[in-house]
Amino acid sequence: MDQPKEMNSTEALLSLLGERSIVLVGLMGCGKSSVGRRLASRLGIGFVDADEEIERVAAKTIVEIFADHGEAYFRDGERRVIGRLLASGPQVLATGGGAFINPETRAKIRERGVSVWLRAELPVLMRRVSKRDTRPLLKSGDPEATMRDLMAKRYPVYAEADATVESRDVPHDVIVNEVIAALKTKLAKVPAAGLNQG
Repeated sequence: MDQPKEMNSTEALLSLLGERSIVLVGLMGCGKSSVGRRLASRLGIGFVDADEEIERVAAKTIVEIFADHGEAYFRDGERRVIGRLLASGPQVLATGGGAFINPETRAKIRERGVSVWLRAELPVLMRRVSKRDTRPLLKSGDPEATMRDLMAKRYPVYAEADATVESRDVPHDVIVNEVIAALKTKLAKVPAAGLNQG
């Protein structure tokens, strides 16, 4: 008897969502891509990773873009790509860690999407990011100090997201369920027109 309830839960969320995208924000390692893929699959909508789309458009990796052109150039491209992606909702959109920090990108997300901050504690983030060597901002001598600095600067901005879900070491489906519940609660309180004015 659980299946119809699950269907109702996702259908209700999709109805509340309308044409908006679900935009996952947060620091590298918080699980935006892995949770996002499962969330999109559960809802039966598309999943887009903004970083992958930037790499596809630039025909370079993000590490190469940073090395060849610098962070400012990357952020400008990121802003444009996310603006374009937001026009093709509904979908689940995983953004890079710095995307939501840009005021223009934040305003576009507010206008065309509903944002969810996957918040994670430092030990969780460090354990996850240490498995990969593809993080240009962590190429410094002390990645943990860099991550602490990013948390101090970015967490107050991420807190502006429409909903917050604690990312931690539990099965991804647990986080997906919590994201769906948080979105339903948020969207039920704010009519679609209210979120889209801006």
